[in-house]
Amino acid sequence: MLVSPKKEAVQVKVEDTKAVNTKIANPQIADTKTAQKQSPKKSAPKPNRWAIGLVAAGLLAVPTTIYIVNSKSQPKVDAIATMTVPVEAQNLTVRITSSGTVQPVQRVNLSPKGSGRIAELFVEQGDKVQAGQIIARMESRDVEAQLAQAKARETSARAKLAKIEAGNRQEDIASAQARLDQAEASLAQLQAGSRVESVAAARARLQQTQAGLQKLRTGSRVEEVGQGRAKLAQAQARLADAQTGSLKQEIAQAQTQIESNKAQAELTAQRVERNRSLVKEGALAQDKLDELIKENRTAQAKVRESERRLQQLQENRLSQIQQLQAAVEVEQQGLKQLQNGTRSEEIAKGEAEVAEAKSKLAEVENGNRPEEIAKAQAAVAEAKSQLAAQVNGSRPEEIAQAKAELAEAEAQVRYQEVQLEDTKVRAPFAGIITQRYAIQGAFVTPATSASEATSATSTSIVALARDVEVLAKVPEADISQIKPGQIVEIVADAYPDKVFKGKVKLIAPEAVKERDVTLFQVRVAIDTGKDALQSGMNVDLRFVGQKLSNALVVPTVAIVTNKGQTGVLVPDEKQQPKFKAVTVGSTIGNKIQILEGAKVGDRVFTELPQGKKLEDIIKNQK
Repeated sequence: MLVSPKKEAVQVKVEDTKAVNTKIANPQIADTKTAQKQSPKKSAPKPNRWAIGLVAAGLLAVPTTIYIVNSKSQPKVDAIATMTVPVEAQNLTVRITSSGTVQPVQRVNLSPKGSGRIAELFVEQGDKVQAGQIIARMESRDVEAQLAQAKARETSARAKLAKIEAGNRQEDIASAQARLDQAEASLAQLQAGSRVESVAAARARLQQTQAGLQKLRTGSRVEEVGQGRAKLAQAQARLADAQTGSLKQEIAQAQTQIESNKAQAELTAQRVERNRSLVKEGALAQDKLDELIKENRTAQAKVRESERRLQQLQENRLSQIQQLQAAVEVEQQGLKQLQNGTRSEEIAKGEAEVAEAKSKLAEVENGNRPEEIAKAQAAVAEAKSQLAAQVNGSRPEEIAQAKAELAEAEAQVRYQEVQLEDTKVRAPFAGIITQRYAIQGAFVTPATSASEATSATSTSIVALARDVEVLAKVPEADISQIKPGQIVEIVADAYPDKVFKGKVKLIAPEAVKERDVTLFQVRVAIDTGKDALQSGMNVDLRFVGQKLSNALVVPTVAIVTNKGQTGVLVPDEKQQPKFKAVTVGSTIGNKIQILEGAKVGDRVFTELPQGKKLEDIIKNQK
């Protein structure tokens, strides 16, 4: 942008004034010398002092008048030189500047595949790890138990298949044959009718029930009453022991233990409160306070456990006493019944048993019914079928089913093995641990593995990064001059005196907009300084481009725009600035390349003459 110059005409004024004095004063001096040679030696009449003074005054006034007129008419040549610069031809190397940020080539937040608590954490921030290395291990007791169950089912299915493929054992066949023989014998017995021994057994049963009924009708004997009293005494003794014996002593001991545990809990609580103030004052370490808090919690847990045990003892004692009281009542009722004789319902029950025995005897004496024979025949048929199955072995479909069950069990084992492996969090690539978000014992929820998110909560355990590169953002106007493999000079804010080297690795195929500016992301591989450049550092970049020979350049401040057209201001025939369109190329530092519209030696304005405004110059341009 052009600006009006300061008042710098002092030197020009002096030089111009001397020039005018030389041109005007010298003829007068020459005329004076000529007059001295021609005049006689006698004294000439003295000229009028006032006339000489007027002439002198006139001569001295001439240069001043000329300077004032000239300075108001147009800028002098030397003044134009201070406001303009020549178009120069230089050998240049194009360097496109940009800013960027050092970032990892690859970065992930590692999380487990399932929710759980961290059992072991094997790394710290700054540790270097290899691909596949175990970073952490989650608690896996449930998965291990399920794997053991799956392996047991696999073993069972494998044994079943082996048994089916091997066929039935001889002892199994013999057992089936024995069951068939038994079924056939039962059928033959039914078909042959009742035997003498069956009739005798039925008659003995009838006589037994009749004797029992007679006993009930005659009542209890003296010895039975004595036995009832003995049972009642035993029940009462057991009840008394429960009310005053060992259970009561255990309850007393439990109560004493509660008091002791409460005292310990109160003591540890007081210690916690006293030491909490010491931690605030810095007189005691936080770890010591944490130990006291842990002791207090343990003491409180013991109080709750002893209270629970006391409650259980009391409940057990009450339950036992209630059971013994019920037993005493039963024995009392039994003794009372013996003393009072047999009840009518017991006599009725005895009469029913006698009637049933008579019916059974009549059935045996009269032979078997047809339905019993049919049932025995069905049992014989089933036994034959089982024997044939044992002799013939397993069918093909049974073998196929057993193989399918084994395959399912093996698949379940593999699934549980994968679940167990998933409790181990491994590094997906070699790198360095940049952040640690969780500690051993923390509960972590599942998240997307290898997430690119830079922030993490309880979903991640650590952040892993590999190598570093620079992510630069290049304006749309310069992106055409950026090529893969191009050399890049890198200067970090942390190392302003060092220049690191790199190469263009990748140019984004799609632009992004930031604050209405179109930019392209360029990834730069770092060749030197990887140990010094850390992730997150801000850097300045210079993309080394093509070398330009004899390139025409002018200062960037000389470039102006007129109705969307780029140009410069050049002196016209009156040494006044006028707009001239040019085609520009690359910008190198504070200079810009001129492709068309100017030649070497042309002068362009970098400052405006005093009183001139850029908008007036452009507005009056034809």
